[in-house]
Amino acid sequence: MTTAQIEIQAVAVLVAVACALPGVFLILRRMALLSDAISHAILLGIVLAFFVTRDLSSPLLVVAASATGLLTVLAVELLNRTGRMREDAAIGLVFPFLFSLGVILISRYAGTVHLDTDAVLLGELAFAPFNRFVAFGIDWGPRALFMMACILALNLLLLMLFFKELKIATFDPALAAALGISPAVVHYGLMSSVSLTAVGSFDAVGSILVVALMIAPPATAYLITDRLVPLIVWSAAIGAAGAVAGYWIAHALDASIAGSMASAAGLIFAAAFLFSRNQGLLAATARRHRQRQLFSLHLLLIHLLHHEDTPEAMEECRLLQLPDHLHWPLRVTRTVVSRAEAEGLIGLDSGMLRLTVLGRQRAREAMVI
Repeated sequence: MTTAQIEIQAVAVLVAVACALPGVFLILRRMALLSDAISHAILLGIVLAFFVTRDLSSPLLVVAASATGLLTVLAVELLNRTGRMREDAAIGLVFPFLFSLGVILISRYAGTVHLDTDAVLLGELAFAPFNRFVAFGIDWGPRALFMMACILALNLLLLMLFFKELKIATFDPALAAALGISPAVVHYGLMSSVSLTAVGSFDAVGSILVVALMIAPPATAYLITDRLVPLIVWSAAIGAAGAVAGYWIAHALDASIAGSMASAAGLIFAAAFLFSRNQGLLAATARRHRQRQLFSLHLLLIHLLHHEDTPEAMEECRLLQLPDHLHWPLRVTRTVVSRAEAEGLIGLDSGMLRLTVLGRQRAREAMVI
């Protein structure tokens, strides 16, 4: 493995982990669409700052882009608070408008500068090792690596310092307000972190991968665990794994690195969606099947208990008559009866079903439930 390959993967992993940390709270707050809006709208801030500084490495670009991200959030919330427009509609109005302005300005006034729309959307991680950060005569490595390391460290620091406030404001804003924690301050602090992370990731990986890495790993982790700390850890680990896997997929297919990483993140999400033990599709299907079987078993036991020692028992409790009384197909009836027999809940005597002591107890418990 070459030095350039290691550096590219290191940048990708740092971007993935840095994006996953605020992404967890966006998922929990059901604000995933805002990450898409911010990651696109910051283009306008970058373009406007470039027109002022004429320097793509100027810190003013980061400041202006972050400010544009916050402006996007404010505009969306102002439109939503009017009561005439839902949040998703407001997002669909604001971010295409700001993003389109940025694209128009690039096409019209910056056609010869490395701000082309392909780079904006997809980025190019392969160029990261060539843009070096040199200070005091020392080559510290790729500029993107240094920037993302700083942003990741800042996100970790903010998470550790304000974890309690984020947790309370995310799950119970009313309790947060009662405890003296301003949900609005927490909200705009989180949005500032999202904007800064999106800006730092923008040049290296493009807006599409920023959205993918900010949403896909937390969404995947949410299918695996419902506890906050493990959710954060899983999000970071899944983001890093998707970044590395995406790089090697791109290397094998000679394809876009950013596109392959986004695809890898999507594949990991699909795997969790299907196979997760907690909320996976297969697990949910199996759980519903078990619940239907248990419900059918309880229904049979309650039916037998209800007609036990009554004149109708000879008709209601006969095996061959059950499909008519319970409105079950014969195959389902035999399956439920076989399970009840195997668990020692009923006995079969001359075609008649009779509850055992254990079956009678289970029937009463099911009626109470």
